[in-house]
Amino acid sequence: MAIDSTTHPIAAHLRRYLLPAMHVAVLAVSILLIAYITYDTLLNISFISNPRYLRVQLWACMFFIVEILVESMLAPKPWRALLRNIPFILICIPYINILHHCNIAVTPEISYLLRFVPMIRAAYVLAIMWGFMSKNWISSMFGAYIIMLVTTLYFLSLMFFVEEHFVNPGVTDYWQSLWFSIMQMTTCGSSISPITPTGKVIGVVLSAEGLILFPVFTVYFTHAFARNHSTAESTGN
Repeated sequence: MAIDSTTHPIAAHLRRYLLPAMHVAVLAVSILLIAYITYDTLLNISFISNPRYLRVQLWACMFFIVEILVESMLAPKPWRALLRNIPFILICIPYINILHHCNIAVTPEISYLLRFVPMIRAAYVLAIMWGFMSKNWISSMFGAYIIMLVTTLYFLSLMFFVEEHFVNPGVTDYWQSLWFSIMQMTTCGSSISPITPTGKVIGVVLSAEGLILFPVFTVYFTHAFARNHSTAESTGN
């Protein structure tokens, strides 16, 4: 029998206190994964042969899946919530562990990309928590866009560094890769030109994301100015 969190006091209590705690834990575990990825990337440690990271990601993915199931069970309509969360369950499957266990060979680029997939769940949770703290939906959407921009910028800058730093004389350290990514996202351009096919694709993705998402800043500040102006006029009247 489904538990209705809108009427059942225990479910409502768990939803009020347990879910926020699990959301914070998701973010903490994701930060740990990001730290591992960054450490391995900057020190050129093989991400396939690092058993410590594989174990951490396995347990992290299992925790993410449990958090999704608990969140679905405590929803007013559990089955509908579970169906809505299926994409996040698929995201949280530890694909790299499965590939490693089954000795399935994939390209290094795909393997590196798969390491970031579970952290999409963390970005989603962070957007939810921002929405809870925001006073209106405009601020909530603006925060979600900021989270998307920052996470995409960071992950793609790491991938660009992995692909380019051995073959591109303009990318000798991560900071140059980060500078290239920032310049591409802001569409200002950079003196660094990607050489590898993956690096060229990353440059296009960063530019496209900047063109699509940066206008949101203009909309947000225009709305905020108009709202403040309207409030000031009402107060004056």
